[in-house]
Amino acid sequence: MSERRTLFGVELDPLTMDETVRRCLEAVRHSRQLEIGVVNAAKLVNMRRDPRLAAAVAGCDLVVADGQAVVWAARVLRAPLPERVAGIDLFMRLLAEAETAGMSVYFLGAKEEVLEEMLSRVADRFPGLKVAGSRNGYFDDSQQESIAGAIAESGAQMLFLGMTSPKKEIFTAAYGERTGAHVVHGVGGSFDILAGITKRAPEVWQRWGVEWLYRALQEPRRLGRRYVTTNTAFLLMTARELIRLTPSPASANRSN
Repeated sequence: MSERRTLFGVELDPLTMDETVRRCLEAVRHSRQLEIGVVNAAKLVNMRRDPRLAAAVAGCDLVVADGQAVVWAARVLRAPLPERVAGIDLFMRLLAEAETAGMSVYFLGAKEEVLEEMLSRVADRFPGLKVAGSRNGYFDDSQQESIAGAIAESGAQMLFLGMTSPKKEIFTAAYGERTGAHVVHGVGGSFDILAGITKRAPEVWQRWGVEWLYRALQEPRRLGRRYVTTNTAFLLMTARELIRLTPSPASANRSN
């Protein structure tokens, strides 16, 4: 097992996509629970402001780099990660693997009409997939326990949460184990993408780490300012950490 990397005080698993998928399938086969946390630049910034979010991510069994900016920062800060493990790509890989292996899944999240459209498209794309159940993501905190119980009763082996942060992380931390699912993966806005409500950035945008800009251009009023603010904060975080890790000339001379 690879030793974890520490980035901004957060421990990340240096895994490739293939290794992450393999760990998930092993968890199902051996009836072990694996809660997956994914972090991008915005979430790392928000974790500094939100102790509940930070604690929820820290409690995950696997934490991988969802954003390309995180991979770049890890390289600069001498805590290298092998590659980006994008939440939506992991989601699609796990659906394909679940269909092949006969593993059952549960979808929790999004608006009802979005969820229904996504389920229809998933059925077309993965006709052999066992869907144990689904529910929209609009519920009060007081309903969390009963929802977790319903997921447990469904017998789902994989649970996918199509909800925003920090709601999905907090649900996972509090009730992930109660759901009985062996793999619990928060996939954020992936339900909207699968339903065709929002478009994913082309691969070249993803490779250059500007997937956030593509999303912001789709929803400038809702996302524009947020992304500019969090990305600026992330750059400053990285710069401060680099300065902290770089020995001053005086200390370097003393060590010689």
